[in-house]
Amino acid sequence: MPRAQKKTQLIEFKGNSLPVIAVTLRTLQPEQLAKAASALFGDEAFFDGDAALIELNQIDEAAPVNWAAVRTILDNHGLHVIGVRGGSPELQQSAASAGLPSFASIERTARAATPAPEAAVPETPEPAAVVAAPPAPPAPQPPPVVASTGTPTLVIDRPLRSGQQIYARGGDLVVLAAVNSGAEVIADGSIHIYAPLRGRALAGASGATSARIFTTRFEAELVSIAGVYRTFDTGVPDQLAGQPVQVQLSETPGETSSRLSIEALKTN
Repeated sequence: MPRAQKKTQLIEFKGNSLPVIAVTLRTLQPEQLAKAASALFGDEAFFDGDAALIELNQIDEAAPVNWAAVRTILDNHGLHVIGVRGGSPELQQSAASAGLPSFASIERTARAATPAPEAAVPETPEPAAVVAAPPAPPAPQPPPVVASTGTPTLVIDRPLRSGQQIYARGGDLVVLAAVNSGAEVIADGSIHIYAPLRGRALAGASGATSARIFTTRFEAELVSIAGVYRTFDTGVPDQLAGQPVQVQLSETPGETSSRLSIEALKTN
């Protein structure tokens, strides 16, 4: 008897986790947004067509939104907007009318502890006379335990190829392999790369001006601290090329803005 042929399913569903960049905006006015994006990313496509969600929690504007202009501004810098998250119901409805669905925010809440029932205490007859004993010395109290609120450091031990991106949200990033050309590493804290840095490194992504970038071999395409960046389209300066370096923000007396300081790092 011939074996029945299994029918091929034309549609299948599989769970997946894709990298999406969350972009927090504090204005949806195209003119202000375009100016801020140019100051942060320059006039070129900073990202490589990465999918992005617009965070609307910081938006208080009630005026009609030109979503087409907002998407075009971000698209010019290499961000492909796929939807929005947070914000008022009016903003979400406005975005949905422009073809941008709303994504729910995933928040984990701690489960409330259920108090244990009190044990019944049996009644005992009262003694005729009670002799008061001297009070016992108080027991020494242990020092209070302080819960750690720090974010664990993200450690990457594999090379990053062109087009790959790693983001350490809320903490530092440690990379133990090469960040190759076209790859990108981002951290809200500092970035430590114990290997060649040939791609892009952006520390202090949430605005931490004290963040730094360290690498044992500097061959970067771009470095940035808290939005202040420098590109190396014509190559890294000879005195820094291939050397261990650190990148940090420095302030010069008399200047209103900070600048990037890139200097050789002494390892001995």
